[in-house]
Amino acid sequence: MAAGVRRTTPSSRGSFVRIDGVPHHVDVTGDGPVCVLSAGLGLAWAEWDPVVALLAPYRTVVRFDRPGLGLSAPAPGAPTLAGEAGRIGLVLDAVGFGGAAVTVVGHSLAGFHAEAFARLCPRRTAGVVLVDSSVEASARAVPGRAARVGAARVGGAVLGAAGVPLAVGPAVRWLAGRPAPRELRSLYGSSRVWRAGLVEYATYADVAHELAELRRGTPLPSWAPVTVLAASTSRAPGSDPWLTRQRTLATELGATYRALTPAGHLLMRARPREVAEAILGSGGAR
Repeated sequence: MAAGVRRTTPSSRGSFVRIDGVPHHVDVTGDGPVCVLSAGLGLAWAEWDPVVALLAPYRTVVRFDRPGLGLSAPAPGAPTLAGEAGRIGLVLDAVGFGGAAVTVVGHSLAGFHAEAFARLCPRRTAGVVLVDSSVEASARAVPGRAARVGAARVGGAVLGAAGVPLAVGPAVRWLAGRPAPRELRSLYGSSRVWRAGLVEYATYADVAHELAELRRGTPLPSWAPVTVLAASTSRAPGSDPWLTRQRTLATELGATYRALTPAGHLLMRARPREVAEAILGSGGAR
């Protein structure tokens, strides 16, 4: 592991590494084969805490915050699919795991990033786990990217100046998953985090389109198992259109599919044991 990066317990804050001049918050926990976890749009490393507690005896777990999210500093540029897939590799390089084949795990929007990493860096991929990943069946190019990014940044600044993130961010996140109030206030009451989340939202369609284009000519590594975990709160999950989309994704990727019901979108908090089991079963002996 790289100098200056310390192993932590799941409840601690980890360390910082500089990538492309931007301080990134990184947490390394446990021992064994390496897995890297990335949370969804606007979310922070701590969302994985319940899963990491189960993985740490068997895996070296790397978590990080994308620029502007969690504890990471903001970046001047806007997200791209290739950039976010590359970021996963750069984080692994920075903490001393550049030569390891890893299980890459992506939740929601970060499912796009995880899949792209596997396609672009096949020799670095031991397995892929998509945790209620975003799915766009008919992704297409959307004009006005620069204008959308500019509007997101201006909107984030206006909301921050008005005190909206601090006033409503912790309460909204409490309803979604109920981690500790102190953690909520520091992670989701920040104007910096809201700006970064709005920019991720503004570029979501671009990233989805990039992945659709990547799928056309860059296959997944044949040796790396793929698992799709899907969540539903429906009382009749067999008729849930979201699960249908997830099942279709699994078929297209040649993945193992599992629906977890009842469960909300934040599967790492709602069903941590099943998420941990999927990771332990992918890309490394327990």
